[in-house]
Amino acid sequence: MPSEPSKLVLVVVDAMKQSMLERAIAAGRAPAMALVRERGVYVDDCVAAFPSVTPVCAATITTGVGPDEHGIPSMNWYHRDESRYVEYGSSFSASRQFGVLRSLTDTVYRMNSEHLSHDVETVFESLDDAEVRTAGTTYLIYRGRHEHEVAQESALARIITSTLFRRTILGPKELFYADLYASRKTGCKGQLGLPGARDQHTGCVGSYLVEHDLFDFMLYSLPDNDAWSHRNGPHAQVTSLAAADRQLERLFHAGGGADQFLSEHAVVVCSDHSQAPVEERIRLDLAFADFSVATPGARGTGGAGDGGAGIESPEVALSPAQRSAMIYALDPDRREQLVRRSLDAVAEVEGIDLTMWLDGAEAVIRGHRGELRFTPGGELEDLRGQRWSIEGDLGVLRAEIQDGRLLCTEYPDPLTRVWSALRCPNAGDILLSAAPGYEFVDWGGSAHVGGGSHGSLHRSDSLATLLWCGTGSALGWDSRAAREQWSLRDIAPLVRSHFGLGSRLPSD
Repeated sequence: MPSEPSKLVLVVVDAMKQSMLERAIAAGRAPAMALVRERGVYVDDCVAAFPSVTPVCAATITTGVGPDEHGIPSMNWYHRDESRYVEYGSSFSASRQFGVLRSLTDTVYRMNSEHLSHDVETVFESLDDAEVRTAGTTYLIYRGRHEHEVAQESALARIITSTLFRRTILGPKELFYADLYASRKTGCKGQLGLPGARDQHTGCVGSYLVEHDLFDFMLYSLPDNDAWSHRNGPHAQVTSLAAADRQLERLFHAGGGADQFLSEHAVVVCSDHSQAPVEERIRLDLAFADFSVATPGARGTGGAGDGGAGIESPEVALSPAQRSAMIYALDPDRREQLVRRSLDAVAEVEGIDLTMWLDGAEAVIRGHRGELRFTPGGELEDLRGQRWSIEGDLGVLRAEIQDGRLLCTEYPDPLTRVWSALRCPNAGDILLSAAPGYEFVDWGGSAHVGGGSHGSLHRSDSLATLLWCGTGSALGWDSRAAREQWSLRDIAPLVRSHFGLGSRLPSD
């Protein structure tokens, strides 16, 4: 059996939908990814984290654990210790509500330095400690062991970094983050990470790193497919996936052509989630008109709609995040009462599919088809080998039990994903998942009606795509059948094992 290539490239194509990748390959518009699929393993139903939004899924891809361990709960969340919302960029209008600079600071800096748990390691940190040469292009999670100063290569970068962004950060050995950080001069311009230019910047930087042999592991981020799909809908992805594939081809060419490149580099291609069409909006704020709601500009005070000027302490915080949302009960002395009131408030809201919360030691999932309670441990086994005790109506998840095993097609890996999301230390007291066709309006009033979105527990937007070649033998992952159900949590062990680093196999 031939030995595996010594280097590895992890390609993350944001929001890539399995059916659209297959259509792009069939049309001859994704030849690079077609080659990876032909030479390796293809998984068309890799399960995303929940909520299936990019910050949560990116943290899971790079750490191998769920939100209960990595600490990133959603796209928008309420920071209890600081009595404020954290907004990672749901939309530009949402960022404006919270302050564009604050939103950028949370996204670029605090997500990695403060919000991402230091009790878990990223793949960059693991490989840096093993003296593997690491590299990363613009990606939400970049934390590594190497210190980087702000970039000064372009005039635009000098203006931005001299006025707004001045912090030193820790990242992989070679780091290129928009135009804000560049570990060396490459001549590549990122236009500050604007949608439509990000994939080309990644392609430019990645080609430079290949040509100059500057990495053993590289995270190669191709995010433009997500923005295209939000605007045009997931069924328009063939165009954006073709554009992403050209940047992978660009790497192949920089490495002497596809055959030469793949003889020296293992390649893992994944998406972080999928997307589903959006036809209707959910206005969560209207359901809480009788509550005192924390507002974007408030820090510990402010009623609903008063811009933070009210004197009444807020009772709840609302965190819409595309096709998911969270509700925080902010008065600890009245928590149980506020949770009950909130559950009543959302019970009849059209478009809410599932409502989830913790009730003592149990997790609860409620929907129009019934209610289910569950805890880890017990006789029931899921497809990833985790065991559960359950009570209630399996119909809420359209699930069934066969031979002591939980089968659930509509909501893949539901119990682990919900349990992890609810037990995230930064999560709300109540989590919501939208029904197909619906999206929660964000704090800026934006929704993707007529386009696509993601975030829910439903299979339509929470199944990712995963394919690889040139790696996996250390774990015995040489076929689709090696695991009964694949998850984003499998990607970090796949990367670490390629470089001989031990890693627990994720079944949690």
